[in-house]
Amino acid sequence: MSAHTATVTWQRGDDDFAAGHYSRAHEIAFDGGITVQGSASPSVVKAPYSREDAVDPEELLVASLSTCHMLWFLDLARRAGFVVEAYEDSASGVMGKDDRGKIAVTQVKLNPQILWGGAKQPAPEEVRELHHKAHEACFIANSFRGDIAIGGGEAH
Repeated sequence: MSAHTATVTWQRGDDDFAAGHYSRAHEIAFDGGITVQGSASPSVVKAPYSREDAVDPEELLVASLSTCHMLWFLDLARRAGFVVEAYEDSASGVMGKDDRGKIAVTQVKLNPQILWGGAKQPAPEEVRELHHKAHEACFIANSFRGDIAIGGGEAH
């Protein structure tokens, strides 16, 4: 199996750490050379100790689920002989208490909009089946304990 890495870097600066008055802003560097700005969610840690213009862990989780689903969907659509011209997903996640009473991302809703090309167009049931197979194959979905709803369909 493969290994995947990210380097997270944070520094306190002059903030009063002991009083909880410190920035949650940090950098996340990926092995391909991309670095993104990270922070605690402003809904969890209020400004100025969080950054609204940075990605938070919950957003990263939602984006990971959406991206993984999309990549599998595209591959499965190609294998089925369909051509996808564009794919856009406005995914969202909901925080709540899980079955252990812990606060967690308990549900992610994927809302994929697909622009099909080519002469062969999938029927609605074929699109549903592609989404189902993509969900079953997605490594991130297989790692997530909450519910995943796809385009108004049933939770997985």
